[in-house]
Amino acid sequence: MMRRLSFVLVLGALLIAGAGGEQIDEYQMKAVYLYNLVKFVEWPAPAFKNAADPIAICALGESPILHTLEETVNGETIEDRKLIVRPVAGIAQVNNCQILFIASSDRKYLRSILRDLKTTGILTVGETEGFTSEGGVVNLKLEGGKVRIEINLKAAERQKLRISPKLLSLAQVVSK
Repeated sequence: MMRRLSFVLVLGALLIAGAGGEQIDEYQMKAVYLYNLVKFVEWPAPAFKNAADPIAICALGESPILHTLEETVNGETIEDRKLIVRPVAGIAQVNNCQILFIASSDRKYLRSILRDLKTTGILTVGETEGFTSEGGVVNLKLEGGKVRIEINLKAAERQKLRISPKLLSLAQVVSK
């Protein structure tokens, strides 16, 4: 109950901030974007062991988003799948992740992280300049106090992910 209330409060704050021009925490916005991304991505069947498996949002690197995700989306449900949030210390721990958020603190390792990612069916999400050009799927860029979505379609195809045309119409699409 508290999680739902917390999530509703974050959504309400985003709506109020958008209407009144007030600043909202960057990581609250990114957490809500991550939650909503789940609704517009279709994972390949092998990404889950069974129909009851949760959707795991994993965070790699030092970022305030982990705590924010734990407060706002951990335990929520989308299409009968619970969302779980967990930190990962390295690429070897991402086998059971459907979303891998790579924090800006790991930007110098980005190329090797994406190269070493052997498991398919992982939506890689970053927050650094050049994330999609390096092979990441989704980049959440902060521009003028707003989060902008950048999507690399080739990277999504390599991960065997299908992204809804609705999401693509809202994003800056790159094909590298």
